[in-house]
Amino acid sequence: MKTFRLSDANYYSREANQHYMSATLFKQFLACEAEALAELRGVWTLERSPTALLVGNYLHSYFESPEAHQEFIKANAWSIYKPRAATKKDEKDGVEIREIEGKDNTKKKIVLTNEMYADYPKADKMIKVLDDDQTFRKVYQGNKEEILTGEIGGMPWMGKVDCFDPTKSFFLDLKTTEDLHKRHWIQAGDRGHWGSFVEAYSYPLQMAVYQELIRQNYGTRPAPILVAVTKQDPPDKAFVAIPQDDLDEAMQQLLDAQPRIEQVIAGETNPYRCEQCDYCRATKHLGQIISMNELIE
Repeated sequence: MKTFRLSDANYYSREANQHYMSATLFKQFLACEAEALAELRGVWTLERSPTALLVGNYLHSYFESPEAHQEFIKANAWSIYKPRAATKKDEKDGVEIREIEGKDNTKKKIVLTNEMYADYPKADKMIKVLDDDQTFRKVYQGNKEEILTGEIGGMPWMGKVDCFDPTKSFFLDLKTTEDLHKRHWIQAGDRGHWGSFVEAYSYPLQMAVYQELIRQNYGTRPAPILVAVTKQDPPDKAFVAIPQDDLDEAMQQLLDAQPRIEQVIAGETNPYRCEQCDYCRATKHLGQIISMNELIE
């Protein structure tokens, strides 16, 4: 049997998710077990914005190292830069040319320009506002984009820590958001409340996992600090701490929810359907009649 080796190249792959739980996959199961399981088994592809993921990795790669940033740009150039029609001079100069299908179903040859799509100059502004900050440059030192694995509640887990110095009492995680002070509605069962982007995207759970993986690999329990930078113009920025009580609560919620998720993955129980996500809408069959009063949560 072939041994799976986790690496930068396969960290975000379905195969990695089949061997390790991650904060992202866990949150997908909490949102809708049926959709998460279908994606894990390869029978459904969750529609994500490739631009949002690429822009996030573009920013992360810059602060990993100059080499990592250039490698990322080279590997994703056709998603970062706008194209134009190729010329005979381009062919003569040996410029990389690609063929696309035009609106009239004819093949068209294109080459890349030096003009970026709009999201990337915005990302450059976000990068600059951090790179120009003396305090950020001073503290953002250590191991970058380090993959850690461990066992939580008897299940193998993986995490990718943005920046961690084993000699320090904290680790750092880069987060982009629309507005630091924007209120988000947090639904919890039949109740809800207003909260920050930190709570809305379950970052306490993610940071609790990272903290535990660091403890298992390094023997320390550093505090997470989010380096938040906004998509505003000009961008805002902040160091955001998550109290240990919130991390402990998130970890306990994880441990409480994980046994059922393990059973769902193993096929021992049927997955819960949220009946609202893309997967549930695509696979829904009419059956039970609902009252008009049930349409609004």
